Amino acid sequence: MNDQAPRKRPAKPYRRPKKDPVRILAFEALRAVDERDAYANLVLPPLLRKAREQEGFETRDAALATELVYGTLRRQGTYDAIIAACVDRPLREVDPPVLDVLSLGAHQLLGTRIPTHAAVSATVELARVVLGDGRAKFVNAVLRRVTAHDLDGWLEKVAPPYEDDPEEHLAVVHSHPRWIVSAMWDALGGPRAGIEDLLEADNERPEVTLVARPGRATTEELIAAVGEDSALPGRWSPCAVRLAEGGEPGALEPVREGRAGVQDEGSQLIALALAEVPVEGPDKRWLDGCAGPGGKAALLGALAAQRGAALLASEKQPHRARLVARALAGNPGPYEVIAADGTRPPWREGSFDRALVDVPCSGLGALRRRPEARWRRRPEDLAGFAPLQRGLLREALRSVRVGGVVGYATCSPHLAETRAVVEDVLRGRGGEAPPAEWIDARPFMQGVPVLGDGPDVQLWPHLHGTDAMYLALLRRTG
Repeated sequence: MNDQAPRKRPAKPYRRPKKDPVRILAFEALRAVDERDAYANLVLPPLLRKAREQEGFETRDAALATELVYGTLRRQGTYDAIIAACVDRPLREVDPPVLDVLSLGAHQLLGTRIPTHAAVSATVELARVVLGDGRAKFVNAVLRRVTAHDLDGWLEKVAPPYEDDPEEHLAVVHSHPRWIVSAMWDALGGPRAGIEDLLEADNERPEVTLVARPGRATTEELIAAVGEDSALPGRWSPCAVRLAEGGEPGALEPVREGRAGVQDEGSQLIALALAEVPVEGPDKRWLDGCAGPGGKAALLGALAAQRGAALLASEKQPHRARLVARALAGNPGPYEVIAADGTRPPWREGSFDRALVDVPCSGLGALRRRPEARWRRRPEDLAGFAPLQRGLLREALRSVRVGGVVGYATCSPHLAETRAVVEDVLRGRGGEAPPAEWIDARPFMQGVPVLGDGPDVQLWPHLHGTDAMYLALLRRTG
């Protein structure tokens, strides 16, 4: 008989977690978006710059970190539904940092080509670093459940059938809040295919588009600076150049010098259309009444300079007014930048021949660029913007002389922020405005297809490759 106690298996030595700078950076960016309501397009660049200072952090690492952050944010609604099916508690009871790690893991498993084993192990190592070993075990268990199906398989399980609830089906499959799906569908109209194309376009990475400011740079110069193999002409704007592979536009000489800038082609079309409308009589004073951060003001200033006109760029927030001044620096024509409230303007009525008001809005037209905005906005936010939007348009109409032209623009397709605002102002609802009439905006976007019945114009990501910009052109008649 053996009286000796059974020999204990030697304990495994503790292994320190491997620190993966790419995934740590992605996690830090998601936490900033979640904790501070920051925007990824503002948080990510400084994190990437700091990471590039470290030895071994390469261009491909920056590309992967960018994909992890934006991909996770775009698909957050879908991944939340999948993760909720894999945990034994309500999702609201999962700590936000844990949920961020799980979402990063879900995106690697379901939205990238990273092999399953690598995606799970890398995410668990990240959890060990940023959450601790205990919660890393929970992350490991949940992600192994996620691996049971691919994305299509999970969508069949977590999304209700289209026939039972079309809006909720589209919301889960395409990762948009239901109320946004409903609002977009109302604005777009048409059958299911159109709204699905739009929602899919919202989840695609947008091209980087440059603007060559007239009289200061040419598209040929921009293409040469980028490299002919890496640049494409704009689809619609004669001032646009598209970057085929992203890159760092701020490093280009024309951009550094302010002769060119980064600007969505839809925004370019808005400024170009306003400048093309014929006016009788003088055409010497132009106004940008909501000028921050300065992209449209810089383009309008360049166009005005070519005609000998002066631009006044007004922006309520002083820090944004400084951005406008920076964008306009070096403009060859006369211009002035002021910090002023466009609903209580310091200038006299009838001072201008042309005016643009690109009003503050929900930003639902730029969800490709700011995917996190879809999860922050609420339907009640639109009611908060409404008085400001109507007030800015009324004052813009007062700001131009009789016969002068006003452009009302917004980066939202929501009907409450577009045509409803213009019609209310024209009918005097909520406040008296000078009499004005519609101008058909479509002829001033020559070559751009699918512009609807007019007289206003709504651009769409899936139809035009632009942000969902809206434009109404009005002429003051009395």
